[in-house]
Amino acid sequence: MYFELRPLHPNFGLEIVGADVTQPFTEAQFEEIREAFETHSLLLFRGPAITDEQQFAFSARFGTPQISFSGNQTGGTHFSRQSNIDPETGELLPLDHKQMVYQSGNVMWHSDSSYRESGSLCSILSAREVTPEGGHTEFVSQRAAWDTLPAARRKTLEGRVAVHSIVHSRNLIAPNLLTKEQEREIPAARHPLVKINPVNRRKSLFLGAHASHIEDMPVAEGRALLKALLSEATQERNIYSHRWETGDVIVWDNRCMLHRATPFDATRHRRLLQRTTVPGELSDHAIL
Repeated sequence: MYFELRPLHPNFGLEIVGADVTQPFTEAQFEEIREAFETHSLLLFRGPAITDEQQFAFSARFGTPQISFSGNQTGGTHFSRQSNIDPETGELLPLDHKQMVYQSGNVMWHSDSSYRESGSLCSILSAREVTPEGGHTEFVSQRAAWDTLPAARRKTLEGRVAVHSIVHSRNLIAPNLLTKEQEREIPAARHPLVKINPVNRRKSLFLGAHASHIEDMPVAEGRALLKALLSEATQERNIYSHRWETGDVIVWDNRCMLHRATPFDATRHRRLLQRTTVPGELSDHAIL
């Protein structure tokens, strides 16, 4: 063991003590980190503030980060800027700015990039500027949620396919927020409602705000099922709520984790988090 491992929640998550993500890891060290990722789904690293170059290098150990979607006006790079700060002026953005409206969707439970055909293996989020209060990020395990379902109910869910769409999720907060060109840029994607980890074969639900409906079910009935499953998965006892400190870096498995932002006073406090997202393999999302 190269690092000390401290549990964050009874069902998932570890703090990796003694690991500095601003520095390169040896193959053996990263193998330990990757094994912890596959088993525990969420990893917290505390340390010195990370730069964009260092974050990209660390992210690339998991796979090449994807180009962010341009729907939040900061797309077109490998970074998705989660912030209320204008990158050009350094001033706070007004709450009605399109980027702020778009980011408001992050308060819904979701899996990053589930609206893409490849989905996502993981996201890496780093804290550059944090608020004195509020602005936590919360996480739940869809693997743990699956494990608590009765066997008879599991049987009814296996083989089901959900359609995930960024248009659907953003219409929930502001209809017509995305342009027609943006809608064409990211078409809807089909994913199994029950996913299997390719390394350890553990099953999990695959839900979230991007999940629009379930194939071969009436839309209203499918959405009611998705809502009920999400409500069960995100009960308070299942949540790990992370209070950010400058220099924190969190890596989580989008194949089996959901997360959401929590509010803060964006008219008074500055906040800047930088996210990189590593796409998944199509085989990880194969329809059962």
